[in-house]
Amino acid sequence: MNTLIKNVTALLPDGAVSVVNIAVADDRIVSVGETPENFQAEKIIDGTAHFAIPGFVNAHTHASMTLLRSYADDMKLMDWLEQMIWPIEAKLRSDDIYWGAMLAAVEMIRSGTTAFADMYGPDMERVAEVVETSGLRGVLSRGLIGVAPDSEKKLEENAALYKNFHGAANGRITVMFGPHALYTCPPDYLRKIAAKAQELGAEVHIHMSETMGEVENCIKEYGKRPFAHVASTGLFDNGTLAAHCVHLDDEDIDLIKEYHIRVAHNPGSNMKLASGTAPVPRLLEEGICVALGTDGTSSNNNLDMLDEVQLVALLHKVHTLDPLAVPALTAVKMGTEYGAQALSLHDVGRLQAGNKADIVLFSMHGAAWTPCYNPVSLLAYSAKSTSVNTVMVDGRILMENGELKTLDEERILFEAQKVADRLTK
Repeated sequence: MNTLIKNVTALLPDGAVSVVNIAVADDRIVSVGETPENFQAEKIIDGTAHFAIPGFVNAHTHASMTLLRSYADDMKLMDWLEQMIWPIEAKLRSDDIYWGAMLAAVEMIRSGTTAFADMYGPDMERVAEVVETSGLRGVLSRGLIGVAPDSEKKLEENAALYKNFHGAANGRITVMFGPHALYTCPPDYLRKIAAKAQELGAEVHIHMSETMGEVENCIKEYGKRPFAHVASTGLFDNGTLAAHCVHLDDEDIDLIKEYHIRVAHNPGSNMKLASGTAPVPRLLEEGICVALGTDGTSSNNNLDMLDEVQLVALLHKVHTLDPLAVPALTAVKMGTEYGAQALSLHDVGRLQAGNKADIVLFSMHGAAWTPCYNPVSLLAYSAKSTSVNTVMVDGRILMENGELKTLDEERILFEAQKVADRLTK
């Protein structure tokens, strides 16, 4: 379908803001600016007093963990995982994964996210169903735990996920391999994952250097820091999305650059779990791609990417005592354009002709948007995701004027609560 968004204030790729028309044909942007004379719109959206940005890209999450929101808060990471999260996750059924991911889809669309990188499992094919139904763009990986007795089965499940769903949903689904972390995946297992990923041409999504304890234990056990250790297994040879990357030294950063590793920074989760503050300004200065993720809702506790944009803009200012550490435009790009780069979505993340039509419109009506000197600064420092008005992915409208078009929200809330009750009560 051809859609024309008229008179909208838009964030352009060079960081400028201008009132333009955005013409969309099928799944792609045809023009940003003047509308081509021969363009015939089947649907016209009045963009007056709306701010258009590329859709938010959640570069690291565990979608079905919506089922565990508020279940286990205010704990240390390993205590949280071992005592609370993993025992409950062992009870998850296929339908539970589905309804948890459906709940995540509702939350993501409502808060302006159009693409997400999800590492979870088992039954990731159910998350693929959610991507198909919701209209979102998903980069999916089966979480791989090498110390589990069925680790080989998990690896085969990830391979099957790749073979069956990579490129599915009209290209909206991408599949990566998902080794959980070096402390749950012994070196030989990482080598097997590296070999399988290379065989299939898949990339890798892994947690790296999230806590100081992880770094210290790696040095104690393997005589190397995490990035050097994992590099020795060949895992980074396939293209890597590394979540967290909090505790880094010069050697780590050199390896991140050498292997062109993209970093998914999770400020909300890192703050809540007291994991530390990633050296984001340094990484950006070094030319490393740094995106934003929410992590799962049990360690955040939401999937609101605008929160992460605002947190990254503020956290690094106070951490470095530098008000210029992460400016507003950089924070917004980390949540959009850099997120697309981190997920290897090469035609997503910028409002420009030829790119996929993944577009979010914020209503600029309201106190948080008044007065409007600079929409980018308002987005990064004062706006709330409740001002998300319209969400489009691949040229298809997923939400319009605050109304979800692809999902039955009431049914999803009911089913998710029913699953949570069974799991925890």
